[in-house]
Amino acid sequence: MSKSDAKREQQLQKRRAAPLATPTDLSPKATRDLGGALNAVLADVFALYIKTKNFHWHMSGPHFRDYHLLLDEHSDQIFAITDDIAERVRKIGGRTLTSIGQIAKLTRVENNDAEYVTPQDMLAELREDNKILIGNLRKAHDLCDEYHDVATASLIENWIDEAERRMWFLFEITRVHSES
Repeated sequence: MSKSDAKREQQLQKRRAAPLATPTDLSPKATRDLGGALNAVLADVFALYIKTKNFHWHMSGPHFRDYHLLLDEHSDQIFAITDDIAERVRKIGGRTLTSIGQIAKLTRVENNDAEYVTPQDMLAELREDNKILIGNLRKAHDLCDEYHDVATASLIENWIDEAERRMWFLFEITRVHSES
């Protein structure tokens, strides 16, 4: 066997031993830490998506149409980033979430299984959940800075901007105006 054939065989054996080990210039520690942070954010995003859809489906009251459409728009935007987050984890050599159980274990977004929630309480709760998501995205961004992962940081910056916009809309809808 030639040297090049031996090298190819060695590479093949290495790939077979770790078929999901995506090559990266990040250290194994960076991959582990960044992948863990992104998987926690992914769990938050899935939980926020489900909660937003839940409130979308159970909206009622005089502003039903406006709130129903707003939450549909928000849920679409939230769901749209799930694949980007998971693929980023894979691109840096990590493994992504594999189950609902993992999402439940990792998420920092609280469930709301109440039989009835007022529209204003729904919107206020989603506002706070988006605020929590923003804080968790900022922490993940800090980790990106620590490991010089500019590609992930760039994505996170866009996700923060989108979440801030959702929070702003929800804030304006739930703001109590004093009439004097």
